[in-house]
Amino acid sequence: MPEHTRTAERYARALAAAVAAVACLLLAANAGPAGTAHPPAPSPAGDTTAVTDSSVTDSLVTVSR
Repeated sequence: MPEHTRTAERYARALAAAVAAVACLLLAANAGPAGTAHPPAPSPAGDTTAVTDSSVTDSLVTVSR
């Protein structure tokens, strides 16, 4: 005959199983492919200018108008 378990043990096991199931569902939901995003439109050639300042690391800077 199987040994009787305490009620608290059964509830603890059920809670642990529920937490594990929710964690698996969340991981599975986030594991899918990312949605298709449209790439940003390239900026027109007139909006950039060369930088001669040596403190700037990027070679192109957007000119605000």
